[in-house]
Amino acid sequence: MPFARLNRATTPTSHIGLGLAAVGRPGYITPHRDRDLPVDRGVDALRARTHELLDAAYAQGVRYFDAARSYGRAEEFLAGWLTARPEVTDVVVGSKWGYTYTGDWRVDAEEHEVKNHSLATFERQYAETAELLGDRLDLYQVHSVTADSPVLADKDLHARLAELAATGTTVGFSASGPGQADAIRAALAVTVDGEPLFRTVQATFNALETSAGAALAEAHDAGVTVIVKEAMANGRLAGTEAPAVVREIGAEAGLDADAVALALVLRQPWAGVVLSGAATVTQLAANLHAPLLDLDPDRLDRLAALVEEPEAYWRHRASLPWS
Repeated sequence: MPFARLNRATTPTSHIGLGLAAVGRPGYITPHRDRDLPVDRGVDALRARTHELLDAAYAQGVRYFDAARSYGRAEEFLAGWLTARPEVTDVVVGSKWGYTYTGDWRVDAEEHEVKNHSLATFERQYAETAELLGDRLDLYQVHSVTADSPVLADKDLHARLAELAATGTTVGFSASGPGQADAIRAALAVTVDGEPLFRTVQATFNALETSAGAALAEAHDAGVTVIVKEAMANGRLAGTEAPAVVREIGAEAGLDADAVALALVLRQPWAGVVLSGAATVTQLAANLHAPLLDLDPDRLDRLAALVEEPEAYWRHRASLPWS
């Protein structure tokens, strides 16, 4: 499985990956994008920003890069970076299908993405991903599976995904929503010819939303690689947006709040890769200090008080504006 390369890496930052959701398109749901991105959010400007982040991440030991069909031109930007750097052969590249980007490169679009988990959507989007990333694609995930997703019962789709896995591309899924734990367990039960179909799971886990923790531990124990997304809760645990206790712990250690948020997730024994969603090189550098932070029992107790009910957490996330 490709992620074994990350487990063998010697740098602490090998367990931090870079997600491209915030820089592959002009609009996203993280705050302060007017401050984090250039005034010009044209294609060329965001391509340059993405390449700058990829260069900085790679130089500091990051070896997993995460994109999706719905992240605007993220796959295109990543493919261009890989093509320009043929010496970079030790990275793991993941992407996702199931959402189509419909934002038309506008921040104020009425609809930014449309979800569809049909076999026809897979065939179309896989062809698009393969055209861009070719044999550099290591992992292809179903984007945002829920417990009622039709993908869980579509035997024809399962067979097609198994065919892809047989060619050497790892097949995984991401989960979203207050029922993440149920979705994870249902997806891990999917088999083809008696073998588990999905070999990775990407899910939300952070200081505010911990409900998937037990299911992710079960996935890890079953030999499935766990990737954590939204460790900073779409910006709610970073910078001035972070709760006072997160900022206080960071100040005690001489680190930023986002390092505290990432450190909490990195200490989970089942977390294989934890994604940074940095939009600037400065943010990335702060994120990469997370492995240095010691979260002793007192600090863990202080952070535990932040946990929200899953329904409330996801309701708040759904209300975040695109900017």
